[in-house]
Amino acid sequence: MVKPHRRWSLLRVVATAVVAVFLFSAGLAIGRGNLRISGLSFKAPVVSSQLNYSSVDQVYSLLQSDYDGTLNQTKLIDGAKAGLVSAAGDPYTEYFDPAQARVFNQELAGTISGIGAELDADSSGNIVIVSPIAGYPAAKAGLQAKDIIAGVNDKTISGMSVDSVVNEIRGKAGTKVTLTIVRNQGNPFDVTITRQNITIPSVTWSESGSVGYMKISQFTNDTSSLAAKAAAEFKTKGVKGVVLDLRGNPGGYLSAAVDVSSLWLQKGQTVVSERRGSTIIDTETATGNDLLNGLPTVVLIDGGSASASEITAGALHDNHDATLVGQQSFGKGSVQQVENLSDGSEVKITIAHWYTPNGVNINKKGITPDVVVSPSTTAGQDPQLDKANSIVQSKLQ
Repeated sequence: MVKPHRRWSLLRVVATAVVAVFLFSAGLAIGRGNLRISGLSFKAPVVSSQLNYSSVDQVYSLLQSDYDGTLNQTKLIDGAKAGLVSAAGDPYTEYFDPAQARVFNQELAGTISGIGAELDADSSGNIVIVSPIAGYPAAKAGLQAKDIIAGVNDKTISGMSVDSVVNEIRGKAGTKVTLTIVRNQGNPFDVTITRQNITIPSVTWSESGSVGYMKISQFTNDTSSLAAKAAAEFKTKGVKGVVLDLRGNPGGYLSAAVDVSSLWLQKGQTVVSERRGSTIIDTETATGNDLLNGLPTVVLIDGGSASASEITAGALHDNHDATLVGQQSFGKGSVQQVENLSDGSEVKITIAHWYTPNGVNINKKGITPDVVVSPSTTAGQDPQLDKANSIVQSKLQ
C-alpha cells in the first residue's frame, strides 16, 4: 500500500530551487527501489531548518539574463526537484515527474507496455536487470538477472537514472528496442526485443499429488487475495506440503509480503522490522490467516529475488517455517516511502532499512539459501524445483 503524504512544500521548491538541476543532477545515477510501503509515523531529522538558496537564485538570474536560448520553466522545476533528491546520494531515493509517476503506478497495477523486466541500479551506478519476468520478451530473449544495460538503441545510458532508462526501453506494443548488454564483465552484445503489453496475475498455483506449488512473480495489488485463494484451494484439496517459488520476483508492496507470510506464520510472529540506525521504528507481524501453518514448505529464491520476496523468504526461514533452496538473493534491504506532490509528481525516499526476524539486514548481501542449487542450462529442466519437491516429499514421509 502506498499512502500519499505531503511533507514537501512544492511552492517553496519551485520558487527558490528552480535551477538546482544544474548544480546537482549531472552524472548522478538514481536507483529504483522495489519495496513500496505505506508511510511511517515518525519525522525524519533534518540538517537545518532552512536551506540557503541564494546561490541558486543567483544562477537562475544569470540564466534569465544571459542564456542564449529558451528556458522551459516546467523542465527547470522538474530538474530542480530531481537534482535535490538525487543529491542525497541514495540509489533508491528518487524523484518522479508526473509522467514518470504515472508509469510507476501503472507498474503496481500490473499494466505496462515494454519488455517485461525489472531494472535497478547497482552500487557502481550501472543499470542492471533485477529479473526478467517469465514468459515475456526479456526472458524469451535470454536476458538474465544482473545483466548490465550499457545502451539502448545504440545510445549510451551512462549517468541516466533507472526511470530514464525505463522510459527509453518502453514503447508501443509491437515495436522493437535494441539493448546493449554486458554480462559477467564480458564483451558487450546487442539484443533486439519486441515490446508487448504486459498484464499478468502476480500469483499462479497448481497441485501435484500432495504437494502444492505457488509462484509469486511480484508483490502487487492482487497478490494478497490470490495467495489466500491459492492457500484455501490447497487446504480443500488436501495438500500436505508446499513449494513457494519467489525466483525472479523483484518485490513490491510490503503489505502483500506480510499477508503472504501470514499464510504460514501464527498471529503476532514477526515478519520484518524496520530501523533507522540502531533504532527499531516499526515491526510488521503476522495477521493470523495461517491456512498453511505447519505444512512442510520450501521457498525457492535466486539472484532475481529482491525486496518483498526477500522479506517473505527471511520471515518464513527465521521463524522455522520453511527451507530455502536455490541461489543467493538480490540483496535489497532498504525501505522506501512515496510522497505525492500537488502537481502529480512523486518523491520516493529511503526512510529506513529492514531486518529479518533474526535481526539480519541483507542489503547488498542477499539471503543465502539452506540448500544451494544452480539452475539448469538445459531447456525444460529445473533442478531447483526438483530439489524443492524432493525436500518436501522427504518431510512428508
